[in-house]
Amino acid sequence: MRLDKYICDCTGLTRNQAGKLIRQRAITVNGNVAKQAAMKLSAADEVQLDGESISPIGLRYLVMNKPAGYVCGLDDPHHPAVFSLLDEPAAEKIHSVGRLDVDTTGLLLLTDDGQWSHRISSPRHHIAKTYRVWTADSISAAAVTQFEQGVVLRDEPSPTKPAQLELVDSHEALLTIHEGRYHQVKRMFAALGNRVEQLHRERIGGLQLPTDLDLGAYRPLHADELLAVFAN
Repeated sequence: MRLDKYICDCTGLTRNQAGKLIRQRAITVNGNVAKQAAMKLSAADEVQLDGESISPIGLRYLVMNKPAGYVCGLDDPHHPAVFSLLDEPAAEKIHSVGRLDVDTTGLLLLTDDGQWSHRISSPRHHIAKTYRVWTADSISAAAVTQFEQGVVLRDEPSPTKPAQLELVDSHEALLTIHEGRYHQVKRMFAALGNRVEQLHRERIGGLQLPTDLDLGAYRPLHADELLAVFAN
């Protein structure tokens, strides 16, 4: 691999920026100052930037406690994206695993591994997602049965898959769904004549939102948490 590309893979810098570091004599290879951006590296070579060893970033798996007011895409001119909360090299390579609405808070997964992301978000894998829901009107006991049987959404040809609704209070419930239709939770309650006032995702698969993660904070997933995502 060329030296300048290696630097880019380790830092998220552009080729031009990597070349500038080399010209500034900030890069050493095996203790010797590097002079050529096109220098070929072997697997045994040690590259340092300002005296610190660098290595390729690799794939990243992050968990965030998403705050309200942020979107999961980059095409909203009125709200900041969740990616603006990241302090990561090459952050532009990271995407969200599915999306939460701008006013929805809670568990959000972020990665630059497209295959991992697809396994979680694809309806074929039936990864459960649990939301805490607060509604404008009281939630009837009959809603538990209706959600279990499937709810017909407006402009949808087929009802939703069976969902588990657990009543917490008259206006609060935990809802577990196994698919990800557009604005599904809000539309399910709307179909029953109710309105979602607040929505917070607590769980994906067997992964609970870490209790020590403040709103807007994120961290890498631990090895056991990577497995927990796929455990329903």
